[in-house]
Amino acid sequence: MPEEGIPLSPPSHLLTTPEISYLSALFVSEGVTKIRLTGGEPTIRKDIIHLMQEIGNLRRNGLKELCLTTNGIALHRKLDSMAEAGLTGVNLSLDTLDPFQFQIMTRRKGFEAVMRSIDRILEMNKLGAGIKLKINCVVMRGINEREMIRFVEMVKERDIEVRFIEYMPFDGNKWSQGKMFSYKEMLGLIKKSYPDLRKVQGHANDTSKSYQVPGFVGRVGFITSMTHNFCGSCNRLRITSDGNLKVCLFGNAEVSLRDILRKHHSGQPIDEDAMATIKKFETERNQLVSGSRGGLVQVGLEKELLGVIGAALKRKKEKHAGLGELENMKNRPMILIELHLVSVSQKPTTHRVALAIGHVAFSNPHPLHLIRENMLKKGDVLAVSRLAGIQAIKKTSEIVVLAHGGVGVEGAVVKVGAVDGVGKSINASGGKHAGKEEEHDAEKGRVYEAMQIDLPIGQYGGVRVAVKVETTAKTGVEMEALTGVMGAALNVVDMVKGVDKETVIEEVKIVGKKGGRSGGWGVWKGE
Repeated sequence: MPEEGIPLSPPSHLLTTPEISYLSALFVSEGVTKIRLTGGEPTIRKDIIHLMQEIGNLRRNGLKELCLTTNGIALHRKLDSMAEAGLTGVNLSLDTLDPFQFQIMTRRKGFEAVMRSIDRILEMNKLGAGIKLKINCVVMRGINEREMIRFVEMVKERDIEVRFIEYMPFDGNKWSQGKMFSYKEMLGLIKKSYPDLRKVQGHANDTSKSYQVPGFVGRVGFITSMTHNFCGSCNRLRITSDGNLKVCLFGNAEVSLRDILRKHHSGQPIDEDAMATIKKFETERNQLVSGSRGGLVQVGLEKELLGVIGAALKRKKEKHAGLGELENMKNRPMILIELHLVSVSQKPTTHRVALAIGHVAFSNPHPLHLIRENMLKKGDVLAVSRLAGIQAIKKTSEIVVLAHGGVGVEGAVVKVGAVDGVGKSINASGGKHAGKEEEHDAEKGRVYEAMQIDLPIGQYGGVRVAVKVETTAKTGVEMEALTGVMGAALNVVDMVKGVDKETVIEEVKIVGKKGGRSGGWGVWKGE
């Protein structure tokens, strides 16, 4: 999602469940055997189970597969009902296996929930559920390409296909060719660790090139839209949440099926009662025309829809634009047109606080000694790192790409303290709130304890960082606090790298937050 947010479609512009069901039935009647609900995030629909039941009932008409693309956070709670509705496949989007990196990339917690969803599908499959599980990982240079081997090892004993996707340009995702990690580079990186990786036979219309390490249960695949397009075998159609037909994911031509559906309903959304009336009218008209012509003839709404769909298919190009053209094309991503998207506009404006901590561990005794004596060539490590933390807080929306911009930080405390291996505090550089009164003594004690500023770090000591950020806004400041910790910690690494090239940044995490609908957590639990 773009950091500046997205323009949300009014509910009346989106397809209703009866409209989705009607279009699904129409496509199945014309030979479509697979339907996938994607997003955005389909699991946040309140009626997702009912919708899947409606589509699942089309199995008697020829539907073979009902699939879901999801971020997996809420999936585990709904899997049993979805399986009963006819779910046959799940594509789960997951770009990192690091819980901290997950929180940075998605601007939310939920890594454990995603892993629960994966484990639950595998458990259900042992009982015969038969849900095909694929994990989609968009690989971006400098962000997550080093995690590819971990993803490959994930399929060693699990019946999963991990699919590595070339980073694709869409409106708002700040795509750059330098960030794209190509299929050839992915393959080469994996073969350094697994030189016997081999290509395996796929199906005629697969979007992924499949590979397997001998002896591994699962597979890995590569979706190569940018460097090796598969347009010639693509048999997919997409309907956006606002009812537009796209015959190519990379195409910017769309035609509205919603407007045709609603043409005889005064342009208004069609609910279940209105759809029942339309279907009854269409059935009676079809029977009347069929009887007069001596056979089954499609007329009215179905005929008009199929005519528009057929014309769109005939206009489909042999292949989409090339690498040098795609980045300059207008092409709204599916996330911008999904059925339900979370917006902060409806959230209450409240006082919000977040506290994050982390530390830098040294691999030899020299950095701590030099910090203690303030003898490092680059200057006072603690004071400069505190300034770096403050600067990082201000730059959060530029660093964390999905962070909401423009959050007005009203107060920030950045504490940076050096500790040796037995926990003796050498020095601490702290700060005061900007425009905030001191906390009550009891709260000060809890906050100081949560900061862990005096706890020992390993054998040779290190530097502890704690950042507290406050605002009055519609969204929280957890990312600001985490970014502040990372900014200060990275500055420590930079200033001591001349005497310690093996420093490690560890245990960066949120230890408390308050404000907003969810209330207090961690150090402020119950507030």
